[in-house]
Amino acid sequence: MDAPPEKMISDLKKSWQNSFPVIINTWRFTEATQTAWNTLTRGGTALDAVEQGCTKCEELQCDTTVGYVSSPDENGETTLDAMIMDGETHAVGAVGCLRNVKNAIGVARKVMEHTKHTLLVGELATDFAVKMGFPLESLATNESLQMHNDWKTNKCQPNFWKNVAPDPVTNCGPYSPINLSSVSTNNKESRPKIDELNHDTIGMVVIDANGRIASGTSSNGARNKIPGRVGDAPITGAGSYVDKEVGGAACTGDGDIMARFLPSLLTVEEMRRGATPEDAARFAISRISRFYPSFSGGIVAVNIQGDIGAACHNLPDGFPFSYVQATLPDVKVDVVQCTSNV
Repeated sequence: MDAPPEKMISDLKKSWQNSFPVIINTWRFTEATQTAWNTLTRGGTALDAVEQGCTKCEELQCDTTVGYVSSPDENGETTLDAMIMDGETHAVGAVGCLRNVKNAIGVARKVMEHTKHTLLVGELATDFAVKMGFPLESLATNESLQMHNDWKTNKCQPNFWKNVAPDPVTNCGPYSPINLSSVSTNNKESRPKIDELNHDTIGMVVIDANGRIASGTSSNGARNKIPGRVGDAPITGAGSYVDKEVGGAACTGDGDIMARFLPSLLTVEEMRRGATPEDAARFAISRISRFYPSFSGGIVAVNIQGDIGAACHNLPDGFPFSYVQATLPDVKVDVVQCTSNV
């Protein structure tokens, strides 16, 4: 189907004006939702609301899975991933494996606004952040150092290695690769436990009063990750995706698996085909679970009419998400029940 002309999009947005603003984000991160809403009520744009809402979660260290408080890697260092996307232009700014800077989504927005790139990573992303005025700060805390020490005491369990020696299930490294010809390949490898206290990401989508749409994510990544790992959060179409003609989506969960399917993009494209936000999110979840039945994760979505929905897989207590709509301007939490293949 051809994209509708600009005038038609504008007319449709005007007809739906009473549905805006709308904010939806992953998990029970109501303070982030409220901060984003307050930003809109003060005249901020959708991009401003996404940045400020996710920044709030970074500051609060939401559930220890956003911001600098925890999720140390195998070296005991916490690094951050984030992205922000403008649905009006499809401009994206993102950072991965960001070191020694706390406001990851703030840096991501600077990437979008002050470079022609999409994604900066690692120590050189930190150099960029310093040039943009962000202070260098240690991301280590007493809690993260204790987590790392406990992990080493527990023989480095769990970890993200496979097909190496010594056996990573019972031993710490250093590891060496083993001959893969003697290893059976399948998608039934054990996956990290994902629940409300171990899930990595805030993902947020905002439609402001003018019908402009934006999305963003912020994460401190998988706990005990191999140093250098970048998850799904800063990947366009994986962590989040928005399109001014359709709507937006954001995901959370087992990022190494979810990044392989671009579930946020897939959700938006299903909405483009006419699916409701909930059905579109379910479709994207089912695409992943067909290949990886044990993966855990969730998706939130909103269409350009302001309808919201969510879906999830293998989250034992369901998937809570936070939202606020113009017609009900109080932040609320809903919980969607998950599918499961295990």
